[in-house]
Amino acid sequence: MAEADWQERVDALGRGGYRRYDERTATQLGDGAELLNERWGGDLRRLRREADGKVSELRHLLQEFPGMGPAGADIFLREVQGVWPEAAPYLDAKALQGAERLKLPKDPGRLVELAGRTDPAVLAAALVRAAVDKDVAEDTLRRAA
Repeated sequence: MAEADWQERVDALGRGGYRRYDERTATQLGDGAELLNERWGGDLRRLRREADGKVSELRHLLQEFPGMGPAGADIFLREVQGVWPEAAPYLDAKALQGAERLKLPKDPGRLVELAGRTDPAVLAAALVRAAVDKDVAEDTLRRAA
């Protein structure tokens, strides 16, 4: 992102089917790459170190990137917990909505316990899928009955 110019970012977003806010997003991606390079030497692991194992601080630091709000930070943390163990288990409000839809406990610790050896990132992804797709939740409940 840092090496691409604005038009290259717009074009890449367009090729990816992201046209609605492509110009603003291209600017935010460039500004975010600049922030990452200047503050953390282009290395997200340095952002991770700055947070010192605190998920709340990770979430705060992520929201310093242009265009990254609470929902974006939650998505990042749900996904990164597979490689940054200190973020696990990260089951945000969207994942817990899925748990509720599946008639599961809404306590993250209990959900992880019930999931056994399932990777927390995989658990979070499955719960979010149930939250956003009623058919998935209904099919899962039907199969579990």
